[in-house]
Amino acid sequence: KTVGDSYMCAGGVPIKNTTNPVDIDLAAFEMRDFISKIKKEQAEKRRTLWKVRIGIHTGEIISGVVGKKKFAYDIWGDAVNTASRLEQAGLPNKINISGITYELIKDFFDCTYRGKIPVKHKGEIDMYFVERIRQEYSVDDYGRIPSQDFWNLYEQLKGND
Repeated sequence: KTVGDSYMCAGGVPIKNTTNPVDIDLAAFEMRDFISKIKKEQAEKRRTLWKVRIGIHTGEIISGVVGKKKFAYDIWGDAVNTASRLEQAGLPNKINISGITYELIKDFFDCTYRGKIPVKHKGEIDMYFVERIRQEYSVDDYGRIPSQDFWNLYEQLKGND
């Protein structure tokens, strides 16, 4: 969904599952890497360089279809607002997650703790940058491609659905 000059996506919707925090982080890597590739092409052509900030939070949402003439599926709730605040508090080309999301993905990814960051209407939130897939679960030096061990751990998490 577009929200002004931002895009919003959600995992675990409409069917709740236990893997959505990991799934969203993998998707965030792909989005960030795609923008980095485009950025290089833009620089070569001396065009405006794109940047992306990604904020991820995990929590309950409300979803539904809105509209009378033109229908749209939408989501609302504190988790949506918190994810938006995490994006705003992030840095360009970084994946910024809440402490709640960190607890759910820490076995899969290396993260850097940023501290408790003040957030509008939320107080302070523990924030982390997701850096890469953990070395023992990645087949490449950059921590972008999951190994079979990653997927084995993922299947164990999936078994909790």
